[in-house]
Amino acid sequence: MLFSSVGFLFRFLPIFMIIYLAFPKYRNIILLTGSLIFYGVGEPYFVLLLLFSVFINYGFSRYMFWEPSSPQSHRKQKAAKRRKRALIFALVFDLSVLFVFKYWDFAAGNINRLSGHGFLPLLSLALPLGISFYTFQMISYQIDCYRGTVTDQERAGFIPFATYVCMFPQLIAGPIVRYGDVSGRMAGRRLRIRDIENGLKLFTVGLGLKVILANQIGTLWNVIMTAGAGRLHVLVAWLGAFAYSFQIYFDFWGYSVMAMGLGKMLGFSIPRNFNNPYVSRSVAEFWRRWHMTLGSWFREYVYFPLGGSRRGSARTILNLLAVWALTGLWHGADWNFVLWGTVFFLLISLEKKTCGKWLENSKALGHIYVVLLIPATWVIFAITDMGQLFGYLGNMVGYHREEILVGMTQLVRYLKEYAALLIACVIFATPLPGKFYWKWKDRWFMVVLLLLIFWWSVREIVSGSNNPFLYFRF
Repeated sequence: MLFSSVGFLFRFLPIFMIIYLAFPKYRNIILLTGSLIFYGVGEPYFVLLLLFSVFINYGFSRYMFWEPSSPQSHRKQKAAKRRKRALIFALVFDLSVLFVFKYWDFAAGNINRLSGHGFLPLLSLALPLGISFYTFQMISYQIDCYRGTVTDQERAGFIPFATYVCMFPQLIAGPIVRYGDVSGRMAGRRLRIRDIENGLKLFTVGLGLKVILANQIGTLWNVIMTAGAGRLHVLVAWLGAFAYSFQIYFDFWGYSVMAMGLGKMLGFSIPRNFNNPYVSRSVAEFWRRWHMTLGSWFREYVYFPLGGSRRGSARTILNLLAVWALTGLWHGADWNFVLWGTVFFLLISLEKKTCGKWLENSKALGHIYVVLLIPATWVIFAITDMGQLFGYLGNMVGYHREEILVGMTQLVRYLKEYAALLIACVIFATPLPGKFYWKWKDRWFMVVLLLLIFWWSVREIVSGSNNPFLYFRF
């Protein structure tokens, strides 16, 4: 089920909120049940996989804190071994499930091609929605239990744990929420009318970002790709790259803002996932501002445990390589994602060694550098066919293997048709609209503006316009 759908907006959400508010003592059970219904509408069979993973992970966390009767002198040593064993079992289980559904065919296909024999079967399994997100949440919970960040007293019972993993605002496309972010509200949470009002306002903002900006600018990217990737005038290729850069940003940012708004309506504080990444002055700063919960996850559970930057420059580079290889693969099981992660690794490593600090302190050059580089990285992210990808990247630098099909005539037409939308995207990629919203969000004219945004969004949804969430496939 999509947040930006008539079924969610006018059936699921109103009915769910009435029940949720009417029975405050049972809010965790109601939220868990509602989340499973929300997930099951689109993924009826994979609800069983989700529940199975929740049961198994809960069992491992219980085993981690289990205290058998034994002499006091042996308890500490045995407890340490038991926690480590439980963590290893949990990680193996979670990563195995993720590997089978997301990476098996990619690995098996490449091994078969390299060996010249098709001895590994391709499973052709559908990818469960949100599996990368909820798997990472369960892994973070297990590691935090092992480290003692989540203590025995703070550890969730089954219903709170299942609710934490499955809560529908962030189940399918994040943000990646750590248990410590929501644990204080699991035992009991009071909702005020003010919280619901602010949550509805945030949700409407996110809906507008998704439906009015992302969906519409995504049409330009689709038109350019359909017209002939690899046979584009250099300026048309750059226009398409900018269009996709805006689409993926407003699509994912819009979803994250909607998730924050829904979380506020339910009594939770879901963490912020974006901080105006397109105003960055370096690639490293861009990633600090983009998908912040994923970056934080890899920093906390991969980069720092490997040693971070504390073991010399060579080890730091290797640690960054590991993080970016995993970041690329996390987004998808295909070579373009491996290449995308590798490019980010090379750019950030070069910045660390050369001009990163200088770029971030510059007033204009850093912005120009990011505006030119980031759209090219999004092209790598977007196009999975390697022949098309290199053809498109070649077009962006003026190289053409074939006759140009989409030239200046089409460019002028695209600019006329999408000029206002492109200007709006540029404005909303800056901090100005956010400052305006937070300053005036309680004024009457802001309420009127949000009602207009909601009406416009619903009108676009009902008209059947392009409405996918790009991050659902990750």
